[in-house]
Amino acid sequence: MADGEDLFDSILLADEKYRGEGYREGFQRGTRRGLQGGRRHGASHGARLSSEVSFYHGFATTWKCLLDHSTDVKSRKRLKALESLLGLIRDSPLDNPQSVTLQSNTDKLRAKFRQVCSMLSVPADFRDIHTAAGTSF
Repeated sequence: MADGEDLFDSILLADEKYRGEGYREGFQRGTRRGLQGGRRHGASHGARLSSEVSFYHGFATTWKCLLDHSTDVKSRKRLKALESLLGLIRDSPLDNPQSVTLQSNTDKLRAKFRQVCSMLSVPADFRDIHTAAGTSF
């Protein structure tokens, strides 16, 4: 204790001092935990989105290969829709999670995928196929 310091002042100010230290320490811990939770959340959602878009790409590429040599008008329309889906995938800013257009592009991809499925008379929800076959992923 310094010479000019009063014993009662140090006792009264201790509460304020320790409250401030506790706040700073709690804020730092909360910030670290928030960043860690945010990273886990972002990685999880990013992996799901990546898996979804990869599925769309494989789906479109496979159907494009199947329809490439067809000459009828219906197949040409389907092929054009598949190429449009592949173009949307190619032009999507998937490598930039900060992109302001990521959500709208993802919505467009999903809508185009549903449209292509409709044109091909294929169900757009493939979860039913996996459970019907007895395969669980």
